[in-house]
Amino acid sequence: MTIPRPGHRPEPAKGEEDGVLRLAASAEMLFLDLPFAERVRRIDRLGFEVEIWDWTAKDVDELAATGATFSSMTGYVTGTLADPDGAAELLRTAEQSLAVAERLGCPRLNVHGTGLDGRGLPVIPAAVVTPAMWLTAARTLERLAALGERAGRVFTLENLNTAVDHPGTPFARAADTIALVEAVGSPHLRLNLDLYHAQIGEGNLVQLVERALPLVGEIQVADVPGRCEPGTGEIHHPAIAAALDRLGYTGVVALEGWASGDPEVALDRFRTAYS
Repeated sequence: MTIPRPGHRPEPAKGEEDGVLRLAASAEMLFLDLPFAERVRRIDRLGFEVEIWDWTAKDVDELAATGATFSSMTGYVTGTLADPDGAAELLRTAEQSLAVAERLGCPRLNVHGTGLDGRGLPVIPAAVVTPAMWLTAARTLERLAALGERAGRVFTLENLNTAVDHPGTPFARAADTIALVEAVGSPHLRLNLDLYHAQIGEGNLVQLVERALPLVGEIQVADVPGRCEPGTGEIHHPAIAAALDRLGYTGVVALEGWASGDPEVALDRFRTAYS
């Protein structure tokens, strides 16, 4: 493993050097009737990069053997950002996740404001986020970025919504994740800008993309309501795609959503909206 120089930008992911926007899809939410490794193969064969969540529940060697390009994975197993014990646990399991990312060739590892249980609910809910919690979260993310720099990987901090999917999650709004990533100021900590969550929590998606893009590590999308593919809800995805093109974005846009019907049709609709 190459240890990058201080301030060194990670090597571009496959395709990034081509200067074109790349598309990925979550194997957690598509082709649900198939074994997980076969979901990965199916998404890969259809021309998409692959995103996964909890690696501890999967056969990592089997996933590596698929030959798929993995775009993103969950970057910790347990832990939280804003209390010392939880932060130590998050950093400990982030190191384990980095070893798995190395095996999969996965460039980005995703984290949240706190650990989430199997229903997507926060392990430590927070009705109020105090100034002390903000400070602890920023310091934890600084240490996380340092881990990413040593490993040549990037951690991404994802915004969530508290109205529908993740009530009680601290640092959930896109405004919160932007503030934390700016405070850390490292190329090894970026935003996972999830526009499905942002539409529920904040709206003004094109303006949000313009504001956040310099800090973005990747973008995730799904429509609202229902969290299915573009064209099934209220978000005008072609307007977002046009803004990304205008701003020169050449990173990943990932469908982290369910298929409203046939998964291949859903992926085709996603590709059409963002091509």
